[in-house]
Amino acid sequence: MKKIHVGFLLSYDYELLKKSIPLVYEASDRIFLARDMACRTWKGSTFLIDASFYDWLKNFDSQNKIEIFEGDFYRADLTTMQNDTRERTLLSEKMGIGNWLIQVDSDEYFVDFAGFVRQLRKYDNYLDHPEKNKIQIFAWWVIIYKYTAQGILYVDKPMKAVFATNFPNYIGARRTHERIVYVDSLVLHESVARSEEELRYKLDNWSHNVDVNPTFLDKWLQVNETNYKAFTGFYYAEPKRWKTLNYFPTQQLEDIKKYVENNPKLQISSWFILFKNMEQWIKNFFTRSK
Repeated sequence: MKKIHVGFLLSYDYELLKKSIPLVYEASDRIFLARDMACRTWKGSTFLIDASFYDWLKNFDSQNKIEIFEGDFYRADLTTMQNDTRERTLLSEKMGIGNWLIQVDSDEYFVDFAGFVRQLRKYDNYLDHPEKNKIQIFAWWVIIYKYTAQGILYVDKPMKAVFATNFPNYIGARRTHERIVYVDSLVLHESVARSEEELRYKLDNWSHNVDVNPTFLDKWLQVNETNYKAFTGFYYAEPKRWKTLNYFPTQQLEDIKKYVENNPKLQISSWFILFKNMEQWIKNFFTRSK
């Protein structure tokens, strides 16, 4: 027990796992890929996984860490979000309570996963009786909005995002109602950075499909590296949440990581983390005292 277990969802965007899995491989003890038994999305659409992906997986997995967890993850009587939450719950239960249950989406790329694990290990005592001391661990997305001709557009303010828990009583995707512990790790999130065809498919089949603002795609199509400063409000649901964009002149993941690490505006200060965690501790103390 007290292992670092990482779960991914094996779905229509499986090719992205070739970028996200290597970033967590060395610092994880075991990796689980959840795949619907009939290759269905949370909406019920079907997809195909090319056999070459499994060849890549077999060749890459030199330490025999990766396991495919197949199940019936689509129910027609549930919403896309309910199916999302249900699959993640089953995946974490498979990974085993008593371990760190980390879930990473295929389009999320840790800048320093080993550093994330080091911070996680400070809270290993919460794995002793997780049902009595439930917590969820938040890191920070740097959201890649769009690939342009020469680089990327990204949301110029890090956004909090949950990645781990000791007890998977999820209420919406990876989120629980439990105390939040913040760490300063950064994760590149491709989010809506797709080709137009891929993005249309994602918007129709992910768990936020009913939340998408009808004006989102039109703006996404218009924005490029020369005009992005003329626009504001880029979030797919509530536009003001992603207020402004900025630009990196590269599309290479390693170069993007270097730009992020050297950009002070994208760093999370230790004082900010301390304040946020103290705030959560106080909130949790008074909630449990009621």
